[in-house]
Amino acid sequence: MKTLTVSVVSLLCCMLSCVGETRGFFSFNIETFEKKIADADVIRLDVRTAAEYAEGHLEDAINIDVKKPEFVNLATSSLSREKTIAVYCRSGKRSKLASELLVNSGYRVIELNEGYLGWVKAGKPTSKEEVDVFTTPSGVNVYFYCIKHGSLKMRVADKWIYVDPVANAIPPVTDFTAMPKADALFVTHEHFDHLDSLAIRQLTKAETQLVLNPRSSEILGGLGSVMKNGDSKMVGDKWKVEAVPAYNTTEEKKQFHPKGRDNGYLFTIGGLRIYVAGDTEDIPEMQDLKDIDIAFLPCNLPFTMSPEQLANAAKIIKPKVLFPYHYGKTDIQQVVKLLEGSGIDVRIRQYQ
Repeated sequence: MKTLTVSVVSLLCCMLSCVGETRGFFSFNIETFEKKIADADVIRLDVRTAAEYAEGHLEDAINIDVKKPEFVNLATSSLSREKTIAVYCRSGKRSKLASELLVNSGYRVIELNEGYLGWVKAGKPTSKEEVDVFTTPSGVNVYFYCIKHGSLKMRVADKWIYVDPVANAIPPVTDFTAMPKADALFVTHEHFDHLDSLAIRQLTKAETQLVLNPRSSEILGGLGSVMKNGDSKMVGDKWKVEAVPAYNTTEEKKQFHPKGRDNGYLFTIGGLRIYVAGDTEDIPEMQDLKDIDIAFLPCNLPFTMSPEQLANAAKIIKPKVLFPYHYGKTDIQQVVKLLEGSGIDVRIRQYQ
């Protein structure tokens, strides 16, 4: 009798936590779903539209719109079958469609029955990080998250790339222990608002690919892999990165960033070309940058560019999308006005 009672209780607990197995995937209630996604081997997948995702989403969720005809192709090109996929949508309808498609493609899938609306109503954690999503020519989404000043992070599927993460030296204080560990971390140069040993310790794991300019590596006792202007290498086995010049040309500024010491970085991810300039002025080498999709250009006198210089650099590079960054107290709206009619999509984020 005791055994029967225990079995009944166990069955009831299972029924309460798991709405049911539907077409090969499990649909869980909020509490159980929250426990499941705490596992590092679970990928969180938001199948709503990009606009819905930008308004708020589960922390660390990847977004692939299930209503897109290429949903399955995008999913299979960016999601590992070695991990469980945790799917959710607004109310629980689209997520079931997505889950079925993923199961048919060979994935292990769990689904949030009540959807994002239920998650929010239950007071569960969400993210409103400033995030911009771009799709590569090969159909993979790349996410850009604004941290602050010269610090940014990118995500491709479940891989995280950081550039110049700084914890305490620049306000507001950033606790990188609350962020995903870096698969690759890049440092442009050794100034305090770009090289931060605390942030590096908080973000790195044994497998992190740490890349620095020569002087930064020296300061950290030879830590990481060194890249100098003109070098290129692969990030993991899929993406290419090139170290490009970043320096001052104005005579009275040359002391800040001498030619040949610091790096900018040019990433090529699935055909998407991303230029992170580092601390630089509008240098002649920018003429050599071709087919740039996304550019991060600094604007912070007296150390980098004026709004006029930044606008000139943008007209030379001709990126499709421009993020002015590292701009401190600069009136960054000047850049927007200077580039009106240029055809460049200027996006202002909180990179003070």
